[in-house]
Amino acid sequence: MNIAFIGLGQMGRAMSGNLLKSHHTVTLFNRSRSKAEDLLAAGARWADTPAEAASEADVVFTMVSDDSALEEVTLGDPGLLNALPEGGIHVSCSTISPDTSRRLAAEHELKKTAYVACPVFGKPEVAEAGRLWLCQSGNPAAKERIRPLLDLIGQGVFDFGEDVGAANVVKLAGNFLIGCAIEAMAEAFTLGEKNGIDRKAMWEMFSSTLFAAPVYRNYGKMIAEEHYQPVGATPALIRKDMRLLLEVAQQSVTPMPFGNIVFQQLTATVAKNIGHIDWAGFAGEVSENAGLGKKR
Repeated sequence: MNIAFIGLGQMGRAMSGNLLKSHHTVTLFNRSRSKAEDLLAAGARWADTPAEAASEADVVFTMVSDDSALEEVTLGDPGLLNALPEGGIHVSCSTISPDTSRRLAAEHELKKTAYVACPVFGKPEVAEAGRLWLCQSGNPAAKERIRPLLDLIGQGVFDFGEDVGAANVVKLAGNFLIGCAIEAMAEAFTLGEKNGIDRKAMWEMFSSTLFAAPVYRNYGKMIAEEHYQPVGATPALIRKDMRLLLEVAQQSVTPMPFGNIVFQQLTATVAKNIGHIDWAGFAGEVSENAGLGKKR
């Protein structure tokens, strides 16, 4: 199968690498070619524009930072949409607004191509291992065609129906749940520290008993140790996600007070120009407010 992959950040590089290992023809586009060098050495092809990447593709994956970046590589000049052959499928893995997905799906339909929303859960090391969790929504026939490719990059696929924006809502809700867990752990561990209890001892107990789940084990370790490396996603990037979450909540008349808390904590971190840490580093705002200072 001819595959195009557009967007080679940490996640995109890992995902496209797994597609390449399965001997598909993979053509890459990224604003910076330097991020593609190892993949090109492994047999991938290079395109100078999104349109060139998509021109002979059966399936185009996009993994870019936000709605405007996705619209640019899809609808811009030269974007992928005008070049993708009839019957081709665009699989969008980015965390974006559900309304953007719906708008792009309508544009694809006019061109007799298909658009599938397929946001993912997992850090870059999980993507590299091909163990992402995938959410999908959109055209049923298109989803059936891409399923063998999704199995190369993820350990499980969850389908949320034909409304192409549905998977994006699920992705925003998932990031919200992670954000709430980070805030809760930060408050709990800070309470312990203020009362003479070792933060890491609390994390070890909770993450192996009541909260024995990946989010509590992995993010919890960062929060307990107050060491927010390596960076999976930056505070600014996830702040964008929380803004989208609150927009969807407002549109659907859904009160989300905890969503506002996470958004404001991320805003404080971004406003202080703290960008060299994982987004879980907003937990440092809790330590600072308790008079403990922050360890980034």
